[in-house]
Formats: sequence, C-alpha cells, structure tokens
Amino acid sequence: MVRQKIQIKKIDNLTARQVTFSKRRRGLFKKAQELSTLCDAEIALIIFSATGKLFDFSSSSMRKLIERYNQQPESCDNLRQPSEWENGNHAMLSKELVDKTRELRQLNGEELQGLCLDDLVKLEKVVEGGLGRVVKTKSDRFIQDISTLKKKEIELREENAWLKQQAAAAKSEGRRNGIEQGNSSDHSVTCPSSSDTSLKLG
Repeated sequence: MVRQKIQIKKIDNLTARQVTFSKRRRGLFKKAQELSTLCDAEIALIIFSATGKLFDFSSSSMRKLIERYNQQPESCDNLRQPSEWENGNHAMLSKELVDKTRELRQLNGEELQGLCLDDLVKLEKVVEGGLGRVVKTKSDRFIQDISTLKKKEIELREENAWLKQQAAAAKSEGRRNGIEQGNSSDHSVTCPSSSDTSLKLG
C-alpha cells in the first residue's frame, strides 16, 4: 500500500494540529538526540507552541550553548538579514524621532519658517498651555514655600517665648536664693550666744 504524501500547510482543525505538533515535536527531539550521539554534536532546540508554551532540548547545558552561540563572530550575524517587518519598524521609528525632534525645536522657537498660519496658531496654543502650567506650578511652589516659612516662624516664636520663660524663671530663682542667704546671715549676727548672756548677768 502506497503511503499518501501529506501536503505541508497549516492544519485548520485545532485538535489535529495539536496532535501533529506533539508527535512531530517528539520526533524532532529524538532526531536531535540521535544526531548528538552519533556525531558528538552539541545541539540546542527551542520551540514555542501556538499557545506560547516553551519546549526545549539540549545535548548539554542550554545556557552554555546559548552563550557559545552569542560569542560567535559577526560573520554569523551578517547571515541573518533583517526582515521586512524590522526594516519597516526601523523606518517608522526613525521618522517618529525626526518629527519629535522638529516639534521640540519648534517649541523652542526654531525652524518656524516652513509652518503655515494654522500650524503657528496650534503651536502658539501649545506654548501658552505649557506656559500656563509652568506659571501654576511656580505659584503652587511659592505658596508651599510661604506656608513652610510661616510654620518655621511660629516655631521660632514659640521657642523664643519658652527661652524667655526659662530665663525669667532662672532669674527669679536666683533672687529668691539671694534673699534667703541674706536673711540667714543677718540672723546669725544679731542673735547673741548663750555664753555672752551669762557673762553679762554675772
């Protein structure tokens, strides 16, 4: 019986596609293992399924094989030509960079010669809007700084009043101690001793 040749195209049936993927993946890994054993070759395979699931095979350390691949000379990289999508994406990014650079220069008042009246009016509105935000931010910062300075002023006044109270209390305490010391010294001078009294009576 002649084996029917399978046409290579995307399998529309999801179940059949998953079964085929599983079988062919195992077959591919088996062939890679046989090639590694027979020819003493180092092989690394990385496969992502349609659902994003990762499958990999390596005859040794996958990390070491990838590092070895990345250390290959630039001649190998030159074989990998950029795809059409990569070229288109690069062109789009380059154009966007040029446009943004021109817009920035125009905001700084440069390269205005090629602008029509409508473009100049739009640019003026953008600049006015930006200037308004700058002024508002500046005003908010001033208000914040003033509020901070007022709080510091109140704290300094309270600290100054406390220091004055402490100084007044210390001065009052000194005066009271001085008066008490004076009274005790006067009492010791005016009061006669008992020996002097006995001499006078005799």
